[in-house]
Amino acid sequence: MIRINLLPHREEARRHRRQQFYALAVVMVIAAAIIALAVHTWYASRIEAQQSDNDFLRSEMVRLDKDIAEIKRLKEQTQALLSRKQVIELLQSHRAETVHVMNELARQTPEGIMLGGVQQKGLVITLFGLSQSNARVSTLMRNLDASPIFEKPDLVVIRVPESKDLDQAKKIPSGRQIYYFELKVSIERAPTEEEKLAAEGKPAGQSAPVAGVQK
Repeated sequence: MIRINLLPHREEARRHRRQQFYALAVVMVIAAAIIALAVHTWYASRIEAQQSDNDFLRSEMVRLDKDIAEIKRLKEQTQALLSRKQVIELLQSHRAETVHVMNELARQTPEGIMLGGVQQKGLVITLFGLSQSNARVSTLMRNLDASPIFEKPDLVVIRVPESKDLDQAKKIPSGRQIYYFELKVSIERAPTEEEKLAAEGKPAGQSAPVAGVQK
């Protein structure tokens, strides 16, 4: 016996396929949304972590800048203290030198020479005075050159006294020809390490006028 299905089976099959397609599409959309949300969340977390790292690095750079500035300030203070220490040591090592220089000048000044002033700048001493003759100035220079303290005497000027020199000239017995002279002489001393370091800065001169010394 032949059976004939009169139901619309083709339409039913198409409707079933459409339902499957819609269901698959919905599943794919949901899956895509989930994947997109996961990717977005991952990137957001990475960006937040990188931003946190950047903030940490910036804070560390600020702290390091402060530390570098503090180290620089401490180095400057240390250098200033070392410079002061070197100056103090330099003065301490040569504090008795002025006494020796004055004593040696008194010993080496021949008779007929009157020293009216002594000025010192570094290792160079300038002598100002009056002499009864040119020969006595030459004797003074020879004495200074032979001294263990002095070296390289150099006569700057010798002339008849001018009006500004008359006060000193009054101390010379009348009736004698006198001469005003200036000469330079160096202190014979090997420079110390402190002096070499101090010479790198501004040289400090020392001037000490001395009352008349006559011998």
